[in-house]
Amino acid sequence: MDVATARWLVSDAAGPALRAAAAEADPGSLGAATRLRALVEPDQAAAVLDQVALRRRAVAKLGPRAENLFLTADGLEQATRWPVAARRAARLAATGATRVADLGCGLGVDALALQDAGLHVIAVERDEVTAVLAQANLGTEVLVGDVTDLWPQLAASDPDLAVFADPARRTGAGRSWRVEDLSPPWPFVEALLDGTRPACVKLGPGVPHSLIVDTVEAEWVSDAGSVVECALWAGPGARPGRRAAIVDGVELADTGRPSAGVGAIEEYLYEPDGAVVRAGLVDEFAGLVKAHRITDGIAYLSAPWDMPTPFATVFAVREVLPFDEKVLRAWVRERGVGTLEIKKRGLEFDPAALRRRLRLRGRGVATLVVTPTRDGARVLVCGRAGQAQSLPD
Repeated sequence: MDVATARWLVSDAAGPALRAAAAEADPGSLGAATRLRALVEPDQAAAVLDQVALRRRAVAKLGPRAENLFLTADGLEQATRWPVAARRAARLAATGATRVADLGCGLGVDALALQDAGLHVIAVERDEVTAVLAQANLGTEVLVGDVTDLWPQLAASDPDLAVFADPARRTGAGRSWRVEDLSPPWPFVEALLDGTRPACVKLGPGVPHSLIVDTVEAEWVSDAGSVVECALWAGPGARPGRRAAIVDGVELADTGRPSAGVGAIEEYLYEPDGAVVRAGLVDEFAGLVKAHRITDGIAYLSAPWDMPTPFATVFAVREVLPFDEKVLRAWVRERGVGTLEIKKRGLEFDPAALRRRLRLRGRGVATLVVTPTRDGARVLVCGRAGQAQSLPD
């Protein structure tokens, strides 16, 4: 989309075409394109149909307000899930900040959450098309320019100005998790975390621990069972160290617990949440539930009790089998398993390919956890704790 089309898209003139596109059952169809081109120019027709498709896709991530936002595919991919953005904004507001600079605001999703939290937002975006859409989303001016040029001026004009940054993580080859590919570059981002003002930087969950200095809080955040980001905090309100946070309000901090040790497979298996694993807090969590690892370097834990926790999925271990395809094929045949979930850690194989080779057939539903143990590779036949096993008699 070019700038002229973007400006038309957010104007009142695009309203009739957007409403017509929203009435289409399949905005990606040839019929929809033909009907919209009878109303507006081809590039405008493509833009409104694309908006409708993106808005429908965005509802799962952004909630009902997605229906009125202006989006791009890349911008939606990097946009923060709404519950995560709202939680972060509330925390930034709790520092006592009243004004915040959003450096590289993208489509403005995080800035909207900051506005909802009562903060005055100064949004900056380098891409002019994205800035046009963000300005329409926010209802306030978006500064267009390179944040490395504009931030020194903003910081000097207001020493109490808080700062939030979500560096772009895309290259010409697509999305990247390499710190070297961040835009703005890592040295600039790191300087935002000097502690002189409330600051938060959103990074991907795969950020290396070696990059995080001791004076910064690193918070790996999980939402609905998926670890979605690592937020780095500095200045007022920051708690230096590593922690895992679940969006529903619970946190696990690093207190320096010793290694959980390795032991036998007990009646229950704990699969820690991705935020716990990424934060390097598996041993910390193991101490809370009094569990042990089933082998060194693998995040599966075991204990003789089921202790419900938001930091892990708990499985009841029904059987322990060798990791042998002939044994597994006989097992699924004897039990009439037709639906099989295969989870794994620490072993190189394709679960989908294994599932095909096992020739599933029947009404039974089962979960297999394939993992190294201190006695070698094993397959744990599991059921989620508290749920009945779904296998025929």
